[in-house]
Amino acid sequence: MKINKSPWIHQLDQNRKPVSLNHDLDTDIAIVGAGIAGISTAFFLLKYTNKKVAIFDQGKLAHGATGHNAGQVVARFERPLSELVGEFGFEKTKRALHDLHSGWILLDEMYTDANLDILFSRISGHRGFSDLYQVILALKDLEIEISAGFPKNEFFVSDKAPFLDSIPNSFINLYKVISHTEILKKLETEDKDFYAVRSDQRACVNSALFCQETVLYLLKKFSHRFSLYENTHIIKAVLKKSSVFLDAGKHTIHAEKVVLCSNGFENIEIFNEGGLAIDKKFHHLVEGVVGYMSGYLEAMNKKAAAIEYFPENEDPSKADPYFYLTRRPHEMGDEKHNLVCVGGPEVSIKDREEYLFDYDYPEKIQADIDAFIKKEYDTDPNRKIDYEFTWHGLMGYTPNRVRLIGEEPKNRVLLYNLGCNGIGIIPSIYGGRRISRIIAGEKLQSSIFDPRG
Repeated sequence: MKINKSPWIHQLDQNRKPVSLNHDLDTDIAIVGAGIAGISTAFFLLKYTNKKVAIFDQGKLAHGATGHNAGQVVARFERPLSELVGEFGFEKTKRALHDLHSGWILLDEMYTDANLDILFSRISGHRGFSDLYQVILALKDLEIEISAGFPKNEFFVSDKAPFLDSIPNSFINLYKVISHTEILKKLETEDKDFYAVRSDQRACVNSALFCQETVLYLLKKFSHRFSLYENTHIIKAVLKKSSVFLDAGKHTIHAEKVVLCSNGFENIEIFNEGGLAIDKKFHHLVEGVVGYMSGYLEAMNKKAAAIEYFPENEDPSKADPYFYLTRRPHEMGDEKHNLVCVGGPEVSIKDREEYLFDYDYPEKIQADIDAFIKKEYDTDPNRKIDYEFTWHGLMGYTPNRVRLIGEEPKNRVLLYNLGCNGIGIIPSIYGGRRISRIIAGEKLQSSIFDPRG
């Protein structure tokens, strides 16, 4: 299959005319990447500073990972909190959790200021677990969140769970035992291998459409300070002591600072006055991962949903493979349907050159997604699912699965807001606000998000 048709890009204004850079440019802040991270960074810089901001993207607005995700909004790390506490300590992890959750308020701020009317479905999402190891990790997470001052989210364990008596007594007040039928109902599945559910706040949104409409607002509100240049590839960045030069091929950009807001897996050369140390370091900051998703339309007879399914893990030393499902209203022409999106399969790549927009969609991956849907969600044996959309996107994973937000220690004219790590929307928005505060000169507490030397 050679298909990369995203439901989010499908809803964008196909008649919008992109503007490419056709002259040398001076600006205060140059942002590389016009996805959710770049647009959020521009929004907060323009609102809270007097800086002139220009965004550059080698493709089109929100056509990268932002236009090729599953549409889920969640404030969470894709790594156990107990591991983060072990690496950074409880206090830093606590601050990071509160910082991350502030992204919900920042998202509301962007919606309000830009007067957006894009569909935003705020829901209670669910994670389904199959074995004791998964349940204990999730309960440790919940325990840390409560200690950090968050309310106790719902956690249910089936009365039929084979490991029920093996859950440590120290967690007894964190979960409630309910019938197995209720567990499966929450997960909308008939698969009896799932024995526990954790619920949390989530939302569903078209982040590509969110970016498009936010940009239209910024271009109107800050017409004298904001510009967007698409189909403009930044080849290299030359960092001076107090400014940066960006090579865009035929043209050059001069700026006070540059913020890299791409997925981080880019073929851009970074030259520092002191040598190439940053360039070498930057290209080891992230691992490229291609995520695959498929979507189909069904009757609009169910409410929005965001569910993750963790099957039993045969090797607890490795990260759990899991599938995720997002269901939300979607318009096709004059008709309204629910769009069911499913993803989970991922493939790591070592070099961006290995990834192309029209990258093959492997038949095995489509078969795996189809098998998952048939087993967990749409179990009618006679139904043949007609996939309206099949798509894939390139994500950037940092070595410790924590987003990079802040100044490069070797030269502070370079800043980062990158590293999707599988959960990108809320961290990107929070990252945009943090970058704006740094550039405004605020002295912020050290954070687990800080780039380190």
